[in-house]
Amino acid sequence: MEEYNPWWFKEEHPKYTEWKEYAIKWIPLIIRHYDTEPFSLNFIVGPRQVGKTMSIMIYIHHVLLKRINPKAVFYFSCDEVSDYRELGEILDSYLKAKEEWHVKTAYIFLDEITFVEDWWRAIKSRIDLGKFRRDVIYISGSASIEILKQKERFPGRVGHGKEIYYLPMDFAEYVMHFSKLKIETTPVKEKERWLQKLKTLSVIEKKLGDIFLNYIETGGFPLAIRDKFEKGKITISSEKTYLDWIKNDWIKTGKNEKYMKEILSYILRARLAPVSWLKISKETSIRSPNTVASYLETLENLFIIKILYVITPEGKILYRKSKKIHVIDPFIYRVLSRYTRTPVYEEQIVESTVVGHLMRVAEVYYWKNKSEVDIIARINNELLGFEVKWGVKIWRKPRAFKVFLLDRRNIPKFLASINWLESSKKVIS
Repeated sequence: MEEYNPWWFKEEHPKYTEWKEYAIKWIPLIIRHYDTEPFSLNFIVGPRQVGKTMSIMIYIHHVLLKRINPKAVFYFSCDEVSDYRELGEILDSYLKAKEEWHVKTAYIFLDEITFVEDWWRAIKSRIDLGKFRRDVIYISGSASIEILKQKERFPGRVGHGKEIYYLPMDFAEYVMHFSKLKIETTPVKEKERWLQKLKTLSVIEKKLGDIFLNYIETGGFPLAIRDKFEKGKITISSEKTYLDWIKNDWIKTGKNEKYMKEILSYILRARLAPVSWLKISKETSIRSPNTVASYLETLENLFIIKILYVITPEGKILYRKSKKIHVIDPFIYRVLSRYTRTPVYEEQIVESTVVGHLMRVAEVYYWKNKSEVDIIARINNELLGFEVKWGVKIWRKPRAFKVFLLDRRNIPKFLASINWLESSKKVIS
């Protein structure tokens, strides 16, 4: 335990030291959401290599250690923990030390807990015994459904807990960290404000456009961002590192890598055209549409893709209709393109980038009848359409929805104007 918690001995964690030595570094805005009061059980979920662990280290060193006893902070990486019994022993060891140190309130971080068998049992039993009644617990992992469905095991036991979604850096934060532009963001629900911003930001339209071209190359992953700003390009090494992490998680979920690769290749080749599970099964060696659905659910669970269902103007979701499948981040597109040897196109990446942002603050769907709308977002109980036009595209505006056209000029301005972190934190009821 001591190696994970060097601050007990007035030392820094190696991860934090590594971060300090980066030529390009930033403090993620999302750590503002980490503050909470005891008792609370909090869930931090997001894709691999997005910076969850580093953000925890920054939060510990920049926030907690400046205001509390270092021995009141406990961190443990659960990657090599096999089951809830082993996890329970680790927790009991710290709880015993905490009592000897006369620590009243502890901040306990259990990182990458996703694949610890029945991990929730170790937490729940000790909550029921009152061992955490004055503490703040953070559970982090890379598979949202696997973690959040276990949250249901804790009815009435989360206190002031929150779900915190750590997604790849959005474009508004990217502009803040990597340019000299100062843009005040607004919640997406305040439609009139961001519509006005699209007009006022016209004076810096070209500059924003240049920054956006960088963004659709790096996406929001730290590996790619540091490569671009330190080396001028994204290295194959960074792509391989991220791909290895994805493969590792696939193996842990029990999925066949050959099938996963076939499905990913099909998704990229479809170029955002609506597809059905039956069609994918016919075009791959996977015979069952149910198996296809299971694999796509896993990809969505690992924050690699987002599945958009058809929604009608009346708000009815048509689950049986063909779906549009988006890769949520430009860097993931780059990795999967190389992995499957399938080319992707800039307009494809841009439309998915808009989806990857809107999904943070709204339920997202699409519409297709005689006309089509790329994205339908439910905002303030209103269905708003967003049509993404990056290249040459013929489009007929539908009458059924209010639709905003996001073209090459407006996309960077729109994405830079919105506070995409507003819904990354959800108080658990």
